[in-house]
Amino acid sequence: MSRSLSLMEPLSRIIKAIGIVFGDIGTSPIYTLSIVFALIAPTRANIMGVLSLIIWTLILLVTVQYIWLAMSLSQKGEGGTIVLRKVLKPLLNTASAKSFVTILSFIGISFLIGDGVITPAISILSAVEGVKLIPGMFAVQQNLLVLLACLIAIGLFSFQKQGAEIVSGAFGPIMVLWFLILGGSGLYWLAHDPSFLSAFNPLHIPQFMYHNGFVGFLVLARVILCATGGEALYAGIGNLGRRPIINGWYFAFVMLLLHYLGQGVFIMNYPGSVGSIFYQMMFTQMPRLYIPFVLLSVIATVIASQAMISGISATVYQGIMTNILPRLRVEYTSRRLSKQIYIPAINWSLMIMVLIVILQFKSAYHIANAYGLAALCTMTITSVMMTMIFYLRKEYVMAIIANIIVGIDITYLAASTSKVPYGGYLPIFIASIPLSLILIYTGGKRRLLRAARPRALPQFIEEYEQARKTTNCIDGTALFFSRRVKMIPDYISYTMFNNDIMYEENIILSVITQNKPFGVAAEFGEKLAEGLFLFEIRVGYMEALNIKKVIKNAKIDPKVIFYGMEEIESKNLIWKIFAFIKSITPSFVQFYKLPTDQLHGVVRRVEI
Repeated sequence: MSRSLSLMEPLSRIIKAIGIVFGDIGTSPIYTLSIVFALIAPTRANIMGVLSLIIWTLILLVTVQYIWLAMSLSQKGEGGTIVLRKVLKPLLNTASAKSFVTILSFIGISFLIGDGVITPAISILSAVEGVKLIPGMFAVQQNLLVLLACLIAIGLFSFQKQGAEIVSGAFGPIMVLWFLILGGSGLYWLAHDPSFLSAFNPLHIPQFMYHNGFVGFLVLARVILCATGGEALYAGIGNLGRRPIINGWYFAFVMLLLHYLGQGVFIMNYPGSVGSIFYQMMFTQMPRLYIPFVLLSVIATVIASQAMISGISATVYQGIMTNILPRLRVEYTSRRLSKQIYIPAINWSLMIMVLIVILQFKSAYHIANAYGLAALCTMTITSVMMTMIFYLRKEYVMAIIANIIVGIDITYLAASTSKVPYGGYLPIFIASIPLSLILIYTGGKRRLLRAARPRALPQFIEEYEQARKTTNCIDGTALFFSRRVKMIPDYISYTMFNNDIMYEENIILSVITQNKPFGVAAEFGEKLAEGLFLFEIRVGYMEALNIKKVIKNAKIDPKVIFYGMEEIESKNLIWKIFAFIKSITPSFVQFYKLPTDQLHGVVRRVEI
């Protein structure tokens, strides 16, 4: 019995992983080949060339780049651009190299968000377009389908506050069923013409490129849609760990290959179906079950969209905890899973942008002109950072392989730039918003730190010891927050030395974000002076930190909690924007929900 349970537990984790991170890549067969063959004729040579491109794209840009290389760099089940930055920066020796990697990671994060807006739009709209093949629905107006897609999107984003945990248990089985249907339908058509298995031969690719010339190069911008969602396999690992994702990919990979090969056979037999290959194929194969299948495809695309929304929320939370994004209000929707978070500002901003995309483009085909470019930018940045890591670690074989992947990513990216005039500008514009926010926020913080004149710890201790000799101490314990251990913020000095507010026990609390995703450790440092103590909380950048609980466990009972606030003045427009961002986002104590009856904010005017 125990042996049976030990086998079932990993299987349940694989199924859960399939539901959480495979939705995007699993729904790409809905639109990929239809979009490709809107550009080229569905001849046998073209079909074989495109299928070979898809097969080797999935092998190289998903299996090798993410499942093999990127997964080897994950930290405790966490992945993504921020993780690569955390791994890479300690390996660099120069400030310019560290700055380059930092900017690169900022761009990667921003393009992931840009891609996250397009994914729900194309996924949901492509699913509802399957309604057109239902008998009696052939003449349904596209505007009605657009309205239906908008309603589904609104429902999806409105549900986020409730938390995905209550339905996430169903995601895995639904997506397993989805992949089984994909693989089964592909196998059915492949049995009609097994010769299409020769698409595994990569020689079809140069032949395809030679015969199609520049158009063949442009096709790459559409073929890459089969691999969008690859970044989600890395960025959205969560608490599941590497192994369930890797094993889940083996299953999904086989099902996707079978389905794409089956679509190739179907196109060869029904060349007039290229406008809607996926749904035409499924309707031809199982007309009586077509309506339930359309409903299943809508559910699958909602799951795909949910995975992207959760991935973006997790990435933004990483950015908040690593101090590259302002503190936004965060709600935790699960008592068991710390990663189940809801960020209202991000959720509603995403919803508005997704609705704009749906209403602007009105069809999955037109959205495809905007899709893939942002994902490729993120993929290219990921491969560049991986190459650097492997090279600096002297893992030269891995570095060579990663460098080859960089070349492939850049080739696809170059082809995808052709989309810019036809909608590709949209994800670039969307990505520019978080990128500008990150650059303004991080630059403003550096300026603010210099302008606020923090004291070095030794100097502060010296002044404290002098002041304590002449100051009547107040009974009890005071808690002060300081972002850094070695530099004491000006508000603490102002409170103690200018206002003569000094308690019997004064504890300087510092929250230090670590390079690992999870874990909380808290301890008192060495006693700094009489009545002056340092208390450090070391927290993983994906951890849901409960400072009140940590303080209570450390048996700290503060009579008052002091925190600093800056009233920023500037004549520079950029820093005025920074000041506005600071004014509308929660302060440190609001973000961590500290008890208001003990809080005392010390406001200092700072000019930057």
